[in-house]
Amino acid sequence: MVKVFTFSDFFVQVRLFKRRAVESTVDSHCKIKRSFMSFDNQFGPKGWTPENIASIAGKTYLITGANSGAGFQATRILLSKGANVVMLNRNPSKSDAAIRELKQEFGEDANVSYIVIDLANLSSIRTAADEILENVPHIDALICNGAIAQISKQELTVDGFESQLGVNHYGHFLLCGLLFERIDATSGRIVVVSSEGHKMGLRTIQFDDMNWDKNYHPNKVYSQSKLAQMMFAYELQDKIAAANRNVKVYVCHPGASNTSLIRESASVMTRVSWWIMVKLGLAQSAERGAYPEVMCATEAPLKERAYYGPTGLMNFGGPVGECKLEPFVLDKPVLTTLWERSEEATSFNWSL
Repeated sequence: MVKVFTFSDFFVQVRLFKRRAVESTVDSHCKIKRSFMSFDNQFGPKGWTPENIASIAGKTYLITGANSGAGFQATRILLSKGANVVMLNRNPSKSDAAIRELKQEFGEDANVSYIVIDLANLSSIRTAADEILENVPHIDALICNGAIAQISKQELTVDGFESQLGVNHYGHFLLCGLLFERIDATSGRIVVVSSEGHKMGLRTIQFDDMNWDKNYHPNKVYSQSKLAQMMFAYELQDKIAAANRNVKVYVCHPGASNTSLIRESASVMTRVSWWIMVKLGLAQSAERGAYPEVMCATEAPLKERAYYGPTGLMNFGGPVGECKLEPFVLDKPVLTTLWERSEEATSFNWSL
């Protein structure tokens, strides 16, 4: 997942940074640092890296959208540390190709497999969850990585949801609920991969028209879907605490990572804007984009009521650590209403 701007947003931010960068006083330097790095990094100046991972041999991690991009790189990192990975992907042929590549790198004994899931289809999610529960005896972490973004024209899922909200939020809401008891039994984790894009839209949920039938806008709708994921995670934290359950829930973002998330269904302007960012070197590698989700799946202890990811320039890249969590993300009435609406939409009531 990437942080994507319009041309005007992008060039305003670049001009702002250039102006600040040439300021020579110590006071100006401190202002820049405070603007882009909100916290002292608990992992030091280099931030979190896979070198921080302790022994995870034999642990099992599930990752949605793992046959390419940050999800694939997260799989690579976890396999390199001896973990078992079950990829939850929509495309069987791409999953087969990904596993061939991984076994070429890590050997035929690499413990990696996949289960087919379509996050845009609630029936597919239920079928995949049944297969997981039958074949995966324990889950140390479920990483909600899969996503779609910047769909230029409104599309609906087979269940009638706006596609970005349907895939990014509703799909993961149902999957997490169906697997929650298994994760709880392992004292496992749920990792929600959001995006800096959650700040770009309305900064709340448009409850009177969640499909955006009247005012569809690809950026604002994407923003709502990523905000919904975060709000789900923080409301889930509250419900877990109240029920005295054992699951930890973490939220992160990958920064601006050079992945295939911006696809042909995005507008020409969005694709060109992203191309410029890549050419200017403002997008980091997909591997570095995977660091925050792997950290949230493996690192202990981590604060739950937090938001993790790259902390450098505009949070595009840089050392991985804690980022600023905006107050609007924690608006309790909105969190509660979203939870209720999500249970109704997915026809699933959590046992919390």
